[in-house]
Amino acid sequence: MAHTDHQTMRRVLRREIAGTIGLLTDEYDFRAMRRYRSFAFDDHTTYLQQVEALLKTRASQGSHTTVALFDPQEYAEFCADTGLDPDIASSRTRFTAALATTGPSLPYDGQPLADLVPDLIDEAVRQATWEYASTLLARLGACATCGEDIGRAAFARASSLLVRILDTAGPGHRHLVCSVSGTPEALVSVLHADEDTSGTTELDEAEALEFTTVLALGIATHSPGGLVMRTSTPGTTDTIYGWRLRGDGLEPLTAGEVFDAYCTDIESGDLISPESGVDYTVPPDLGEAGAASGHTH
Repeated sequence: MAHTDHQTMRRVLRREIAGTIGLLTDEYDFRAMRRYRSFAFDDHTTYLQQVEALLKTRASQGSHTTVALFDPQEYAEFCADTGLDPDIASSRTRFTAALATTGPSLPYDGQPLADLVPDLIDEAVRQATWEYASTLLARLGACATCGEDIGRAAFARASSLLVRILDTAGPGHRHLVCSVSGTPEALVSVLHADEDTSGTTELDEAEALEFTTVLALGIATHSPGGLVMRTSTPGTTDTIYGWRLRGDGLEPLTAGEVFDAYCTDIESGDLISPESGVDYTVPPDLGEAGAASGHTH
């Protein structure tokens, strides 16, 4: 009887343990891991099927699992830095455990793996974009004239602009895109903002941080860029409007400029048909918040 009780308690305890799986999302990364003899899989499709089966089994048992993006190059660097043998399973386990706190990861909620993988890749891109933009902001240092930290001032300015943009937007689902092209790498950030029944705007904190950082970089470096808002409400026409970055402020785009931007193929420059049920318009007045001001020297 005591032995059975111990087994029951251990089963209960297993449900209390959160797990992390490091996922090789594409064929290229999968092939890179095959150079290790201890890596048992030889077919990427079969590997993904087995991972999904394991995720479903753990979920059916009440266990929580986080799926992290496993990067073979980062894994090799991790092993080199920590003195671990990369060709043993325990090293992969330790790297995966580190990913749970530092790398791109998502909780498994029972969704098909085919749906989770694109979301995981998006999360990785978002994190990399934020890290890159944050690094560039930090490198700007202090203003030689007044001593103010340029990156910090730009982030505060970007935060103020984002709050004003959301405050002046119509109700419904808001989809914002910020692009900055004058930095060493062109950056694009997306933010989704939904309004609940009480009128409160709901944001994903990680998305908002990345978006604000990219906007701040454009402001701090006076780079070419812009911001576009699309508002959608069931039963009504979608509304699209936007601004271009001008100094540390935003300059409204005309309805014609927004229309041209949406009806031109980015790669070829050819005209494309406009969407039906979409109203291209001028943005609401942001007041003094939208005008260029503050740190200009």
